[in-house]
Amino acid sequence: MNALTGKKLTVSMIVAAFALAAAPVSHAQDASDTTQAAPQTKAQKKAARKEARAKKNAELKKLEAAGYNPARRDDASYPQDLQNAQKKAGIGQGASQ
Repeated sequence: MNALTGKKLTVSMIVAAFALAAAPVSHAQDASDTTQAAPQTKAQKKAARKEARAKKNAELKKLEAAGYNPARRDDASYPQDLQNAQKKAGIGQGASQ
């Protein structure tokens, strides 16, 4: 029972409410709007993923060389260990702050 109306909610009512809540909001676009990039091809997306993975792997190698060990599951000192290794390796802390 719905506490506000005293009526039972049906599945169709719930689905309709969800569909309305999840409906995208449309915005008017100016003809001169060129901020959207051209769609990437499959090969471009694959190259971008490969480049990002290589960058993250290189960063992890620098952190491990600076003394960080991600396999050492010590949750009590986790953030401080990582931050110390980042300072030592000269890697920016980015979104971890």
